[in-house]
Amino acid sequence: MTGGRADALIRQAASFGTIAMRSHVDVDATTGLANLHAVMEARETWRGVVDIELVAFPQAGVVSCPGTAEILDAAAREGAQVVGGIDPTTLDGDAEGQLDIVFDIAEKRGVKIDIHLHEPGQQGIDQLHRIAARTRATGLNGRVSVSHAYGLGDVVPEVVDRVAVALAEAGVSIMTNAPGDRAFPPILQLRAAGVRVFTGNDNIQDAWWPYGNGDMLQRAMLVGYRSGFYTDEALRVALDMATEAGAAVLGKSGYGLKVGNEATFVVVKAPNAAAAVAAAPADRAIVRSGRFWGDSSRLHFKVTTPGQGIAD
Repeated sequence: MTGGRADALIRQAASFGTIAMRSHVDVDATTGLANLHAVMEARETWRGVVDIELVAFPQAGVVSCPGTAEILDAAAREGAQVVGGIDPTTLDGDAEGQLDIVFDIAEKRGVKIDIHLHEPGQQGIDQLHRIAARTRATGLNGRVSVSHAYGLGDVVPEVVDRVAVALAEAGVSIMTNAPGDRAFPPILQLRAAGVRVFTGNDNIQDAWWPYGNGDMLQRAMLVGYRSGFYTDEALRVALDMATEAGAAVLGKSGYGLKVGNEATFVVVKAPNAAAAVAAAPADRAIVRSGRFWGDSSRLHFKVTTPGQGIAD
């Protein structure tokens, strides 16, 4: 993502009410850190309006793309708060090698981990067990996430139960965007076992995917729709995945509508939280730090100097 595209996406997400996000930035031995530096500049511009956690993401592989391990380490040294991994077996052909590199960087640089895992069926389950074991062994409990984890949607409930215990014990979180063409993790089963499951957009109108707009309330609706959530309780789970659970993964403190917290929230035209998820109304008002910023249909954020975001 270029700096210009990053700026446009942050502005759009902010207009929907987003106050924090995790963004994956492609880095590898061929592109170096150019993409990271561009998005870091955008992050600084929006500091104070949207808190942005950056993932150094090895889209081309780690072991299979020589030199990428050093680039990942440099990215973590220069300001990426998360080091990424991707399909250790099917892409790199060396699960232990990739995990060695990713976990070593996380330990050395004090950063988090986010591994994209598309590997199917039992292969994906085996990978999750490896990741959970590594997390416990390195003391990174609560600092490791696995995005997609499609294999969890391919296997029988008994297999999910067993790996869920390992994930919960290691504090490994699972991100699902409830993709439209693929089985995905059984959210309620995982949560019942104590696994933190959150949601986000995979891609937003990029070379990989033409859909998405950065609206997390709409994403909660899609999670509920794809999961067959129809009770108020289940729909509130989808909302939690897009709010409280995501904020916890990002390490946000003082988050949510609680006494003593910052008065930053979104107001929608709905009788209750479940109805808000089911309808995902476009009309909404944004309040930040106790100040009414306007309704999203007319809200256009602009930034004059770093950290000085305003709305007009």
